[in-house]
Amino acid sequence: MHKTIRTLRDHGAIFYVSHSAGKDSQAMTLLLERIIPAAQLVYVHADLGEVEHTGVQAHINSTIRGDLNVVSAVWKDGSSKTLLGMVERRGMWPSSAHRQCTSDLKRGPIQKFIRADMKARGATLAVNCMGLRAGESAARSKLDPVKTNKTLSKAGRTVLDWLPIHDWSAAMVFASIARAGQQPHWAYATGNERLSCVFCIMGSTNDLKNGAEQRPELAKRYIELERQIGHTFKNRQSIESIIATDGAQ
Repeated sequence: MHKTIRTLRDHGAIFYVSHSAGKDSQAMTLLLERIIPAAQLVYVHADLGEVEHTGVQAHINSTIRGDLNVVSAVWKDGSSKTLLGMVERRGMWPSSAHRQCTSDLKRGPIQKFIRADMKARGATLAVNCMGLRAGESAARSKLDPVKTNKTLSKAGRTVLDWLPIHDWSAAMVFASIARAGQQPHWAYATGNERLSCVFCIMGSTNDLKNGAEQRPELAKRYIELERQIGHTFKNRQSIESIIATDGAQ
């Protein structure tokens, strides 16, 4: 454990565990439950609604040792903010350069929860834990495993971002889950390489095709929205041409 993290733990910092139900979140949580006192762990999930894989929250609840806090994004008028609604308003899909889905639907609601929860607890120290791994992408390999969260930190409140399994391989992740006597989310058994939205702009062709097989009705909505706004799901490639599966046309 990084010495800064150890110091924060020993000083009673609250560790916010961002859990997506993916294998990396699950392995990270298992690690944290071994090294962080239960009273200092707070589990939080950003609910993505209909674009999530089925059974996400049930899977998280079956594999953690505490209560799950579920957060979601809202518009200024208080109505639910959804991925497909955002795409329809903007007339464009998110991209690797403009990942509005991550900032608005995941990071924003989780950070809002952390601020409110720390205030309610009277806490001044916290660690925002995320299961990002260097092996996932070149961009993630360059991330600092421990750094100050400048958005959440202010006078009288210190929050650090920590990537506890940043240097783990995928094999280590699956092995950790197996050792704990747990199973990863069911989508991995059907062939998924990663677990994010059913149809993620960063997803592989394999995962997008698999998503269309599992959720053909959702695939139809994506195809219809793509045609409506006239903007392709990926750069110069439509989701319809990517999945090209019977039942999704």
